[in-house]
Amino acid sequence: MTGLDSWYAFMKSHDAKALWDLLHPDAVFESPVVHSPQRGRDITFKYLASAEKVLGGPGFSYVGEWTSADGAVLEFKTIIDGIEVNGVDIITFDAKGRITNFKVMVRPLKAINMLHRLMAEQLAAAQS
Repeated sequence: MTGLDSWYAFMKSHDAKALWDLLHPDAVFESPVVHSPQRGRDITFKYLASAEKVLGGPGFSYVGEWTSADGAVLEFKTIIDGIEVNGVDIITFDAKGRITNFKVMVRPLKAINMLHRLMAEQLAAAQS
């Protein structure tokens, strides 16, 4: 199973352990709303697990895929609270198929603003 296959399997299963195992210890997460990259497995796990809860509902789907030898760009769409969200996940994998870098880009602006609020709420809830 490739890293990309493992990512798709996680998105279907929502299995937190599978996500943890998929992340390289030095993984980096780049958010569309946080200026600096978030470095390390712990913080990357928190962001991706929270994003999966916020975005990964029944309306979420990947609608495009572009791959390279060590990564993929996955275009996604979903609707949250009546707002259409369109974005891309840019994922880089190491030779063992673990995620080393995960960058998210989202449009339009009102979707970014909504996701900023929802992600802050989800991350705060995860801290409790």
